[in-house]
Amino acid sequence: MKLVKTAVAAALLGTVFCVSAAEVHVAVAANFTAPAKELAPIFEKQTGHKLVLSFGATGMFYGQIKNGATYDVLLAADAKTPKKAIDEGYGVKDTSFTYAVGKLVLWSADANKVKDGKALLASGDFNKCAVANPKLAPYGLAAHETLKSLNLFDKVSPKFVEGDNIGKTFNFVKTANADIGFVALSQVYKNGKITSGSGWIVPAELYGKIAQDAVLLKQGKNQDAAKEFLKFLQGPEAAKVKLDYGYGDK
Repeated sequence: MKLVKTAVAAALLGTVFCVSAAEVHVAVAANFTAPAKELAPIFEKQTGHKLVLSFGATGMFYGQIKNGATYDVLLAADAKTPKKAIDEGYGVKDTSFTYAVGKLVLWSADANKVKDGKALLASGDFNKCAVANPKLAPYGLAAHETLKSLNLFDKVSPKFVEGDNIGKTFNFVKTANADIGFVALSQVYKNGKITSGSGWIVPAELYGKIAQDAVLLKQGKNQDAAKEFLKFLQGPEAAKVKLDYGYGDK
């Protein structure tokens, strides 16, 4: 009899778990691709919920959201888009926060190319320099700010190859269509070191803070799983993964 009761209780618990589990659709800025993929199974194991991740440019996602795309959460590459989402009625008031602070790196797929980044830029000893569009991508704006801070913008800009987001910009360098480029540190960094090629981590004082904000979207307003995911992003497991990929906290 006791065994029967135990089995029934277990079945009921399983039913409750299945009913409470949900899918959370998350639009993720391209620079946060690797950390998001690492965080997803941790969150899913802890909660039983399923994350459905889409990766791309923040501006593209916002256009989709305005046209009715069913994302529950936006992890933006900037702070202004989540604010705009709230102001324009697509985001939920008082839910936005900075989930990561991005860092910029001058990177090359050639392991011997970037030794002294500042000296390399000044020398002009490169064929093309990949940069994201500063009007669309905060890392592109940071690249422009860096070059202006170094008084090298006029020297380097004629060699620009421009991507409309940081993912495309990274691919220009990865495929040698440009031999150097300004990309997100998270794209080439893990556990305290640059994982491939060579790079110069740009000093933070040379460009404006790249605050990346998250926001709960109108679609996820009444979904507890989406709110749980945003809370998870602010917890210790997420903090460790973000640090591993070179993101700052201020």
